[in-house]
Amino acid sequence: MALHLARPLDLPARLRPLRRRARAHSVSPSAADARSACFRRPYTSVLVVPTGVGAAVGGFAGDALPVARGLAAVADCVISHPNVLNAAMLYWPMPNTLYVEGVRPRQVRRRRVGSSTSPPKQGLVLDSGIEEELRLRHLQVADAARASLGLPAVEYIVTDAPLEIKTWFDPKCGKSTGSVGNSASLLRAVDALVNHSGVNAVAAVARFPDDGPDDSDCYREGKGVDQLAGVEAIISHLIVKEFEIPAAHAPAVLPPPLSTSVSPRSAAEEIGYTFLPCVLAGLSSAPQYVTRRQGTSDSGCIVASDVDSVIIPRDTCGGDGTLAFAHTARKNKPLIITVQENETVLDDTSDKFGIEVLNVQNYWEAIGVVAAHKAGVNPNALRRHGIDHLKSHQRLYSARTSGPPPYAPSLMQDKVCVHQLV
Repeated sequence: MALHLARPLDLPARLRPLRRRARAHSVSPSAADARSACFRRPYTSVLVVPTGVGAAVGGFAGDALPVARGLAAVADCVISHPNVLNAAMLYWPMPNTLYVEGVRPRQVRRRRVGSSTSPPKQGLVLDSGIEEELRLRHLQVADAARASLGLPAVEYIVTDAPLEIKTWFDPKCGKSTGSVGNSASLLRAVDALVNHSGVNAVAAVARFPDDGPDDSDCYREGKGVDQLAGVEAIISHLIVKEFEIPAAHAPAVLPPPLSTSVSPRSAAEEIGYTFLPCVLAGLSSAPQYVTRRQGTSDSGCIVASDVDSVIIPRDTCGGDGTLAFAHTARKNKPLIITVQENETVLDDTSDKFGIEVLNVQNYWEAIGVVAAHKAGVNPNALRRHGIDHLKSHQRLYSARTSGPPPYAPSLMQDKVCVHQLV
C-alpha cells in the first residue's frame, strides 16, 4: 500500500534537534554538514513497499522487515507502513521507526509519537462474521499481548453486522483488490470505541474468505500476489480517513493444512492462528494525528519537508505519497531511490510521471546510497567511473552574444532525469 504521509510528525524527544536549520538535499558536502553531529537535525527516510502488488521483496509475510531494520541502522528516523513492518506472528521493535498508514499528503495534519508515559489506547474491532472459535483465538492474542508485552489494548467490540469481505484480482494489472460489503458497520464499531471508550488507535480483524487451493498454495510457496492485501488496505484507509487515528488490519482466516513447500517469505503466517500480534505491537507506538492548530513546526514535529529520502520499488512511482514528494514546490526535494530488483505487477516507472529518481539494483545499494546521502557525499563518487569532469554553465550562453541572455527556463527541466547505479 502506498504510504500517505501527513504534515507534520513528532519525533521522540531523544531525536529532537538542538537547533533546527534548513538542510540542503544536495549530494555535495558543505561546511554545515561537517559540523558536529549534535548540530544536525535527524536524517529521515521513508520506506514504501505497496501492498497487494506482488512485490518481490515485501509482497509476502513481512519479508521487507529486514530492509527496514537495515535502513533504521543508517537513518536517524525511518517512516514506513504496516505492509513493511507486519509479519503476522513476528515483529521487531525499532525505536526510531514510525508505523504510519493512510493519511493523504495534502491534508494539513500532524503526527505526534506517543510518549513512553502515555502510550496509545488501543481498541480492537472484530467482525461478527468470525466464527466463535476463531474469535476466541484473536481475543487470546490480545490478552497475551497485554500480559506478556504490556501492550495497551483496552477494549474490544464486535460489529453489529458481518463485514462481508470480497477479494479479487484487478484484471488490468493483476494487483489484489476487493470490497467491504458493510463498511458502515465497521465505522459504527470504531466510532463506539473512539467516542465511548476513548481509544486513539484501532486494530481491526475482518473475516476473509478462505483462499482456493491454487491461490493459497501459490502464495505460500512465495509466488504470485497476496489476495488479501488489497482489501486490508481499504479497511485501514477507511478508518484513518474517517477518524484520523492510527489503524491497521489483520485478516481472520482458517489455518491452512500443513505443507512442506512453504516459502520462508510466507512462513510467518504459518506459525499461529492469527495475524494479530504484529498489528498490536506496531500500533502500540504509532504516531498520533493532530491538527496544525495544536502546535507549530518548531515543537519537534516531522513535516514533509524534513524527509531526506524515499525508497520505493522501481515500478511503483505512481503512488500518492511518491508523487507528492516528487512534485513538491520546495527547492530541496527528497532523494527518491527506486529499487530495480523489487519487481511488482505494476508498471508505474518514473518516466511515465516525469519525476527524477536514482535507480539502484537492490536494497544493499539503496541503504548504501542513504548512508552516503546522510554524510553529504555524492553516491556516484563511490563508483569507479561515477564522477566526470565538472561542466561550466558558460556553455549554455550563445556564442553570438556579448553578454548573458535573459533568464529562461531550460528545456531540460521538462524532461525526466533518471540516474542509474549499476
